[in-house]
Amino acid sequence: MKDYHINIFYSDEDEGYIADIPDLKFCSAFGNNPNEALLEVLKAKDVWLDTARKEKKKIPKPKYKPVFYKVAVL
Repeated sequence: MKDYHINIFYSDEDEGYIADIPDLKFCSAFGNNPNEALLEVLKAKDVWLDTARKEKKKIPKPKYKPVFYKVAVL
């Protein structure tokens, strides 16, 4: 299985880095630097997936690709 795409960006409003996984609704995390945000969102992903399994919710397949990936493939 392919893994989920993770976006990491700096937020002026939060004064830190945000990492999110677009395919997993509301799965995001904060860090003081990009690496910390990545580590936190990986923990959040594990919790998100464990919770979905326990509640017998549908787990989406990885499909999100940023525009620059789509352009590079053309």
